[in-house]
Amino acid sequence: MKKVILCALAAVLAGCAGSSGIHQSNQFANNGLDQRAARLPATYQASSIQIKTDWLTPELLAGIDQQLIYLGKPSVPADYQLPGLSLSKAQLQQSLLQLKRQAELGAETRMTAWQLAGEDGRGNVQFTGYYVPVFQVSRTATARYKYPIYRKPAGLSPLPTREQIDFDGALQGMQLELFYSPSLVDNFFMQVQGSGMVQDETGRQHLLSYGGGNGQPYRSLGKVLIEMGEYTPEQMSASAIKDWLSRHPDRQRELMRQNPSYTFFQQGPSQPVGAANVPLTPLHSIAVDPAYIPLGSVLLAQIPVLDNKGQLLRHQYQLLLAQDKGAAIKTPGRIDLYQGIGEQAQHRADALKHYGKIWLLTGPN
Repeated sequence: MKKVILCALAAVLAGCAGSSGIHQSNQFANNGLDQRAARLPATYQASSIQIKTDWLTPELLAGIDQQLIYLGKPSVPADYQLPGLSLSKAQLQQSLLQLKRQAELGAETRMTAWQLAGEDGRGNVQFTGYYVPVFQVSRTATARYKYPIYRKPAGLSPLPTREQIDFDGALQGMQLELFYSPSLVDNFFMQVQGSGMVQDETGRQHLLSYGGGNGQPYRSLGKVLIEMGEYTPEQMSASAIKDWLSRHPDRQRELMRQNPSYTFFQQGPSQPVGAANVPLTPLHSIAVDPAYIPLGSVLLAQIPVLDNKGQLLRHQYQLLLAQDKGAAIKTPGRIDLYQGIGEQAQHRADALKHYGKIWLLTGPN
């Protein structure tokens, strides 16, 4: 979803790496980094991992069924050439089927696991969260509801930038408006997430899913604000960006133009779906960079666990399903974890920007 994507606090916190491999915007106290980890010799490091039966929750198993539906499609590639690692669709299917069998038999098994080198080459992977927000909209433009939510124009090339669309009216008069919102900032954050639930003036709700992009590069507004000296890395969050934009309405164009990437929407199915076009499972579906993690794969993760104030408490092991991708999810050092719909999901997504580790599972060991 990136098609629900569509991605994230991942998106607002992305940045370039420094000499340590970790960007300054992610260097804050208690960020989950394993400072003692040894450097891995390659992008993927093979090992054998025992899979605990209590990791196989009913929610995960339902997601595995959706993953198998995706891999069963003829359009899914039969083979994947990753950096230094070749995989087949059959291997991904075998991994999922083994987990289903383990759940049925209740006996723990071992699987081949490939640890990813992460953001710093030492296995540290940044976890961020994304969710489906709920917004009030109108089907017609009014004095309050005046900011269009657009579908993608057909046959227009090149497509305009964010600044041209939002501030110069580049798409006006083309009959592309799905709805109108009362907030340009809300529109922006729905684009960052890649989808959203909207409620119109009659009370009816509609799921808007990812409908394509304008082909422009994504730039993190969180990173920009840190570079401007407006926030420290510890202070940065989606809420901080929204607060800055609300306190500086005269500078919204100045900041938002820094991210020329623009997301279009379409009215989608009743459930949020990802780039794999299957329903997303909260706390198990992830957005990945398919250049390193194929859609349809299953991963074991050492996930950061936070308290209600967003402070890291510990890490826990959890199985994840690669079902989505996003403009800000690049390299083997980024994972975006789908949190669900609404305010609680938003709170979890807003807080998560910490480090853990991931292993790509490829079958029995």
